[in-house]
Order: sequence, then C-alpha cells, then structure tokens
Amino acid sequence: MQKSLKSHGTWIGKWTFVLAATGSAVGLGNIWGFPYKAGSEGGGAFVLLYLLCILLIGLPVMVSEILIGRRSGTSPINSMKKAAIESNRSSSWQLVGWTGIIAGVLILSFYSVIAGLCLNYIFLSAASSGAVDAQTQFGTVTQSWEGLLLWHSIFMILTLLVVSAGIKNGIERMVKILMPMLGFLLVFMVVYAMLNGAFDKALSFLFSPDFSKVNSGTFLSALGQAFFSLSLGMGSIMAYGAYMPKEQKISSTSLNVASLDTLVAILAGLAIFPILFLGYEAFSVQDTLEQIGEDRAKGPGLVFISMASTFNDMQFGKIIGPIFFILLSVAALSSSISILEPGVAYLSEERILSRKKSAIIISALSWFIGIGSVLSFNLWSDVKIIGDYNFLDSMDLIAVKNLQPLGGMLIAIFIGWFMKESLIKDELGEINPTIYAIWKIFIRFVAPIGIGFVLLSQIFASA
Repeated sequence: MQKSLKSHGTWIGKWTFVLAATGSAVGLGNIWGFPYKAGSEGGGAFVLLYLLCILLIGLPVMVSEILIGRRSGTSPINSMKKAAIESNRSSSWQLVGWTGIIAGVLILSFYSVIAGLCLNYIFLSAASSGAVDAQTQFGTVTQSWEGLLLWHSIFMILTLLVVSAGIKNGIERMVKILMPMLGFLLVFMVVYAMLNGAFDKALSFLFSPDFSKVNSGTFLSALGQAFFSLSLGMGSIMAYGAYMPKEQKISSTSLNVASLDTLVAILAGLAIFPILFLGYEAFSVQDTLEQIGEDRAKGPGLVFISMASTFNDMQFGKIIGPIFFILLSVAALSSSISILEPGVAYLSEERILSRKKSAIIISALSWFIGIGSVLSFNLWSDVKIIGDYNFLDSMDLIAVKNLQPLGGMLIAIFIGWFMKESLIKDELGEINPTIYAIWKIFIRFVAPIGIGFVLLSQIFASA
C-alpha cells in the first residue's frame, strides 16, 4: 500500500504561478549577468541567440518540469518517483529530485551571503557621503566577517519566515507583494536612466548587433544564460508546478514566465548601463568598458563597486542608490524562497517534520554551509577547496556548474525517452499536434545535447 503524502494545496488564481515562477527565475544573475553578456558578446546578435536558446531548450525543459510536478502535486523527489513508477520505470529516477535539492541547499548557502550584501548596501548607499571610494568601501565591508555573517543571517531568516508560513500564507502572499514591487522599481529605474543617463549609448551597447563576435563560445554562453536564467534543473520550477491548478495550460503559462524573465533581464540592462556610462559619453563603448574594467562591469563588481561609485557622484544618489539595492534584494528574496521550497516540501509531505521545522532545519544547514562563503571574502580568502577555487566558488562549481545542468539534462532525457506518452498528453491537455511533435523533438534531442554541452564546457573550464 502506497504511503499517503501530505497535501500542500494549490495556487489561487492563474497568474499566481506566473508571478511565483518568474520570481524564482528572476534573480541576481538576470540583473548583473545578462546585460553585460549581451553587450559584450554581440549585442543584438547575442540577444537573438539567447531568445533562440530560450525557445529551443529553456521552454521545453520548463514545460517538462511543470508537467512532472503538477502530475504528482508533490516535491521534486516524489514527483520524479511517481512519474517513473506510472511509466513502469525504476523509482531510482527520484535521484534527479535529490540532485536538485542538494544543489538548492548549496546554492542558497552562498546566494544568501551575496543577497545579505544587497540588504546591507541599502543602508550604506543611503548614508554614503562619498568621502570613501566604493572600492575601499566594498573591501572594508567584505573584510568584516562579522558583518557579512549578520546580513547572511538576516536574509536567511527572511527566506525561512516566508517558506515556513506555507504556500498560501507564505510564498503566494509574498510573491504577490514582491513581484509588483520588483516591476515598479525596475520601471522607475529605467525611466530615471532614460532621463538622466547615457541612454543612447546603453541602447547601442545592448542591442546593436555585432555578428563578428558570434562564435561557438557565444552560443554556449547564450545557452548557459538561457538555462540558468529560468531556474531549471534544481527543482524550484517543478516544486512550484506541483501547486499549479489542473485547469491551467502549462505551455502558455511557461511562455509567459519565460517572456517576463527575459523582459526583466533586458530592463535591468536599460536601468544599469545608462547610469554606469555617465561621464563616458565621449568614448566608444569598447573604450568605456576598458576604462571601467571587466570585473566592474558585471557581477558583484558591477553593483557593489561601479554602481555604488556612480551613486556617490550623482545627484539624488542617496535616493536612487537605496532604491537600486532594494530592487536587487527583492529579486534575491523571490529566488531564495523558491530554492528553499523543494527540500521543505519533501520533509513536510513525508510527515518527517512539520513545514516550520523542515524550513528551520534546511535553512540552518544552508546557513551553516554559508559560513564558509562568508569567510571566503576574508579569513579564508587564500584557502583553496577544489583546485584554485575558494569555498564560495567551489560551492558554485559543484551546485550551479555541475548539479544544476545535470539535473536539467536528466529531466529532459526522462520525459523525452522514458515517461509514458499518455501521461504527458494527459497533463498537457489539448495541444496542437504539430506543436507537440516539435516540443517532443526538442526535449528528446536538442535539450539534452544542448545542456550536455553546457555541462561539459563548465567541467572543462574549471579543470
């Protein structure tokens, strides 16, 4: 007799899943990763490649994750197990769910440290007098392990409080607040950048196509960005899919999520680079990037040094700076709650622990592992864990560069080759036969091969 699993309930309203899944997909990588990649790797040519990868690989895998999750209505572990058993396959496919949850625990451990920095900078940017340059300030902030640990703890507690409150009272209520707030802040920043920044130069940087920069490396970069941008392979989308009402169409909903995620990434570029390019109007884009420096035009260097420095020097910087870091914090929190949810869902539905206790245990585990990432900025900065990688980069290497694409590839292989056709069609509902046939080709061949290339490229790059 099969064990009865505790129900989590479903989202209320058709747009709740869209908001939640978009919140999961929209993270710090969208805001500080995509714009620089787009501008430096071909502009409009990169954007076209990225959109193509979303359509050919990202969307098919997203549909697959939602489909498997909704069919079971449970955590990724039990969703994969049920889909496998119903397809007369080995229950060992549940290991794909375990892979995602392990990746999530590791990702949350260092993501919380970086997100804590975003929270800290809300107050630092509001109080900054400009007397200390941004580079020195960032060095001072990151050298204080006590400060980093404090903000890491605060962010983890925020994530824990949302997830422990449950689907309706926690995650659903929060995404209905966070996502409109994210949209409003982003539009505000774009309008401000349009009126006060080097907007024409930023448009040229992001969208002028330069096909001479397109090569196999560019394609892999676009493919990786498309995959990671949609939060695939770590169970978040599958877990959220489990709460999707049966009458909601998976295909159109997935398209809405992918479209909103891409829109946020593009708007982030239009909000950031016009402000970043202020004072460089006389230079070409390439000369501007060389003067700013690659490390300060993307990732943490972009937001905590370059943007912080610009806010120090600009009119109303003490207002615009905090708004920008609130925007980053909102994006980080909407992602972190989706990263924590799969593991919490598993422990609570198996009745191993209550939802609150499950959230506390998994958050505490991620928090504890995150101490290593805190120390990577200071006391352990010279300590190498894997090859030349410090603790934080090693966690990123294991979870993001290996486990996440491995999980996505296995999901594509399972649904393309092992899941019963009747189960898939039953979950997708009425769908155009041609569209279904095309999706099946993509999920069987294009997605596993494409994600496999991403995985191999990450392995070779880190070797």
